[in-house]
Amino acid sequence: MNSRRLADATLLFVALFTVAYFFLTHEGLYALDDYFYSRYAQQLLSGTFRVEPDPLGLLHDPLKERPLIFGPVALCYQLLGINIISTTLWPLLATLGCSVLFWRLYRRREPVVAAAAMLLLGLHYFTLNLTNYLYPDNILMFWCLAGAAALLSGRRAGARELAWGVAFAGLSFAALLSKETIVYYLPLYLAVLTRDAWQRQHLRFWAAAIGTGAALLTAYFAFYHIYTNDALYRLHLIEHTNEYLKEGNFLLGNRAALIGRITWQPLAFFVGSGLGVLLLLVGAALFQPTEKDSDKRFWLALGCSTLLFYWVGSTSLSQYNPITLLPRMTTPLLPPLALAAGFGLRYLLRTGKGLYWLALALLLCAGWLHNSLSVLYGGLGLFFGAMALAQHWPHRLTLLKPGTSQLALLTLGVLAGFLAIRPAYFMLKPSVSSHFAQDRVIRKHLQAPAQGVVLVDDYLISNYDFYYGFRVPPGLQYRRYWARDSVQLQPGQHAWLLLNRSTLTNDELTRKLIRYSPDSVLSWYPQRRLVAEDGKVSLYEVKW
Repeated sequence: MNSRRLADATLLFVALFTVAYFFLTHEGLYALDDYFYSRYAQQLLSGTFRVEPDPLGLLHDPLKERPLIFGPVALCYQLLGINIISTTLWPLLATLGCSVLFWRLYRRREPVVAAAAMLLLGLHYFTLNLTNYLYPDNILMFWCLAGAAALLSGRRAGARELAWGVAFAGLSFAALLSKETIVYYLPLYLAVLTRDAWQRQHLRFWAAAIGTGAALLTAYFAFYHIYTNDALYRLHLIEHTNEYLKEGNFLLGNRAALIGRITWQPLAFFVGSGLGVLLLLVGAALFQPTEKDSDKRFWLALGCSTLLFYWVGSTSLSQYNPITLLPRMTTPLLPPLALAAGFGLRYLLRTGKGLYWLALALLLCAGWLHNSLSVLYGGLGLFFGAMALAQHWPHRLTLLKPGTSQLALLTLGVLAGFLAIRPAYFMLKPSVSSHFAQDRVIRKHLQAPAQGVVLVDDYLISNYDFYYGFRVPPGLQYRRYWARDSVQLQPGQHAWLLLNRSTLTNDELTRKLIRYSPDSVLSWYPQRRLVAEDGKVSLYEVKW
């Protein structure tokens, strides 16, 4: 396969796989975060959004200060209406945008690097998992990668340095308007600025970037000063949030766990979340010689510096509180690490050196985890081990000869196959929320001119207005199942019981929120008549 076509084919495969995952695994709203973001988008669209802080000085919702999460969603609502697909289209596009940027950066100069990075990032289970929830993480990941790419491209752009400097500042500011953890990129950016200033290089780029950044931040601080009388309102909001949650931080409520959190726990977390393959390939890039004019050093430095701050950094300036070890928190790390890993894999394929060590480390990860992820680590470990052994076989096939396009194609195919196993498994699983069935029942049977009360579970009660575009018909009320004794129906009104068996048997919800089964709910309403049924969702008219 032609080297350029290798990157093109990989982009097409990753894009199609991502879109398939998005539609086949979509479960609707997941938690309060995506509900709040979608509500802010609707308020922005309807002109009811307000930026004033809480007048009582209570804990304000920090999600409201991320306009580049819900702002584009408002545009999607304008074009496509309010539904779950238009709500989560922006995270999907941002995820696909990362692969497109990899392709655009390296399809000509480093096609193997581009293809490997697209696979390692685009087929990572948690990257895919975040495509169909309105969370900021994949959106932030796109802005982070775009800003870093602008910095890298601008420093070698010659006459276009001014334009790239403006783009770099603008994209970094867009990341700030999405989530605060863009700050983890700042140390490397300052180091590059210091180096260029010392060597008197790329001064036009930095002048444009610093000037644009200063103007944007001045306008940003002025905005908050006008609306909140506090130019540093967002910083103080973050500190206020940390103060509110201090009982769970690592210096007060959770001090005993601090040593583990900043030593071995992040490593165990990365391996356990499936990122061990990526980190081992980054390690391969660390120990290979750097070629002239290679971008490997930049991506390694950015990935490793960001990883360091993720490992031991703090989410607060006033108290030491490392970031939570959750997969969605790692997204700013992934683009630079994926590109650095791509350079590491390219070196292994060119030289055949280090394959034994990579195979051994992967097999150790598989043995240590001994769970379903062991298939990923063990399968790749055996493959790279076979590659290493083949280097000592004088009659080996050209397919296994280092430096050949056949070996690169085989390796990328095997890598794609093993990375796709876990997301493919979830693509084939039945729904755990029955969101679309519930949506169909509500749209068909619980609309105006129907009047009365709809009795629902403790999960749906917090977001039922989403199904109406946040405009519930005035004749309908939603109440919890257990509120039936306090419901007073007026003449002409009816009472309905909406039963979603998927919700009531969802392990994540039954552990904390829902304490009843479908059978127990039905026993509370013996006088019922089935009105509609769609999959695991049933609607009854009830009396008591």
